[in-house]
Amino acid sequence: MPVSSIIFAATFSLCTAAPRVTCVVDGDTFWLHGEKIRIADINTPETHRPKCASERTRGKAAARRLIGLLNQGPFELKSGHRNTDRYGRLLRTVTRDGASLGEQLVAEGLAERWSGRRGNWCDNQVPALDRSANVG
Repeated sequence: MPVSSIIFAATFSLCTAAPRVTCVVDGDTFWLHGEKIRIADINTPETHRPKCASERTRGKAAARRLIGLLNQGPFELKSGHRNTDRYGRLLRTVTRDGASLGEQLVAEGLAERWSGRRGNWCDNQVPALDRSANVG
């Protein structure tokens, strides 16, 4: 599949309840005009079901930073060799003036380069409280 790109501008906030139209889910996933997009070149800490408190904190920081980056003005979405991931999200690299916003998150310590699998954000950390577990 050839690489293609489209330039967008929008105002983002943190996603809340559905419907999700234009908002940020976490540091590497956002909705744009009703389309769910996964940033293809990075992975960020989880904010939903994190494995430790540190991951949750870092994930929230990555989400806030992504909101700030997306809201700084027009950006480009570039498709690569895969159009979607296994969850149906569009896979795109997000750039502005030729620079990857994902790489900026990596440089700031809020993301890691995507290696094909998630990294561990919880080395030597106390596990996060799983609020979904039944406590009897």
